[in-house]
Amino acid sequence: MTRDKSQCNKPLNGLCNKTYLGFISTLLLFSSVNATLLENSLIVYNGNVGLVHESKKIKITKNDKSITYENVASSIETDSVNVKLPNSVKLYSQQYRYDKLTLTKLLNAHIGKDIQVRILKNAKEFKVINATLLSNNGNSSLVKTDKKKIISVNSKDIIFKTIPSELLTKPSLVWNIKASKTLNTEMEIDYLIKNITWSSDYILNLGKKSADLSGWITIDNRSGKKFSDTSLYVLAGEINRAKKPTYRRELMYTKAAADSTPVAQEAHEGYHFYTIPFKVNLANNEKTQIKFTDKKSLKFERKYSAKLQNPLYLRGEIKSDVSQYIKLKGLDIPLPKGLVRTYSKLRGTSVLLGETNIAHTPKETDIELRLGKNFDVKVTQTLLSRDDSQRYFMADVKYTLKNSSDKTKRVEVLVPFNKNKNSIVKSSQKYKFTKGNLVTFSVLVKANSSKSFKVHFETKK
Repeated sequence: MTRDKSQCNKPLNGLCNKTYLGFISTLLLFSSVNATLLENSLIVYNGNVGLVHESKKIKITKNDKSITYENVASSIETDSVNVKLPNSVKLYSQQYRYDKLTLTKLLNAHIGKDIQVRILKNAKEFKVINATLLSNNGNSSLVKTDKKKIISVNSKDIIFKTIPSELLTKPSLVWNIKASKTLNTEMEIDYLIKNITWSSDYILNLGKKSADLSGWITIDNRSGKKFSDTSLYVLAGEINRAKKPTYRRELMYTKAAADSTPVAQEAHEGYHFYTIPFKVNLANNEKTQIKFTDKKSLKFERKYSAKLQNPLYLRGEIKSDVSQYIKLKGLDIPLPKGLVRTYSKLRGTSVLLGETNIAHTPKETDIELRLGKNFDVKVTQTLLSRDDSQRYFMADVKYTLKNSSDKTKRVEVLVPFNKNKNSIVKSSQKYKFTKGNLVTFSVLVKANSSKSFKVHFETKK
């Protein structure tokens, strides 16, 4: 589409519409890399780090002094770059370059080069003249017109035909090389990037007798690079790395398209390696979710537990809440650490019962998910007497469990107390020590009723 200069009357950020559009077109079309991508993959680790692998077909001539490798992540760890070039190409040094395009950089790069300038022709019209840029000083620049006149112009009225080759507008690696011959060859590169993470999120839907568990892998990409048609892997486990600073940006959010092929997982060197079975697109500053597990009809148990105060520190009477849990018996798959949200159905709608963070969990391991505090079950601990002697601490405590619900509940009462040969616990209610020093009572409380029991505690000073 062409347009007469006389139609260019309204400035747009200091440039006429025609000139501005031409400038943007130049930005979009400019590229200095002559390479064809053959293969690319990404491994994302726990701990804000990713490993990029790319294989490209490139042409190197005998006279080339450098190779510019564009579109690396802006968060690249440059000291991690591992590049494989043919033996006939010697690699001397490496630079990381990223010229964020600004007016000042464009002006400096065009000194001594041909440009165009938008000049006010009359009160209503502009004209465009050819000139050579001599210098710039911020808002004003000196140019030499094609009529050999030197004039001062507003820097914003200068029009650039191209982006100079010395300006790299994409994050790039520049390798200084010496090639002994011209060749079309393949090269491989691996490098680490920061600001990319993955996490696991789980949905547990409770039925009356069984539960369904689905798991999602969430990739949070803030690395400064988009990944297109990429083979994606994630590694579950904590690799040993030095801590690096991070920064935050605003994010978009998408969910990957559904795929019927399951995510494969395998153990590797003490970690678990997950392979996404389809190519993915990861935009920069975007979250992407991929479903990786779907387990049906899992058996579960309900658990009610209250951890109380050490009887030797008890004063008077204290009422305590009872936490409720869902216990999943050992699954036949490992689960990466993540957040589990538990839901149930009531009157046709889903109700969130609670959220629990789980650690990396090997297969065949029981999982306890704390939902929250039970509304209807409470425990009261009452100090009945304290009779310390010169050698012993002694306390008598009454525990009362009240169940105001319409269902019988079995409540686990946990009392921290010294476990040694000089300690004594006496009660009509059966108990056992768990987790070292917790005196544990398993108490059955019928619906809409209370149950009490007394305990004598004694330990040597």
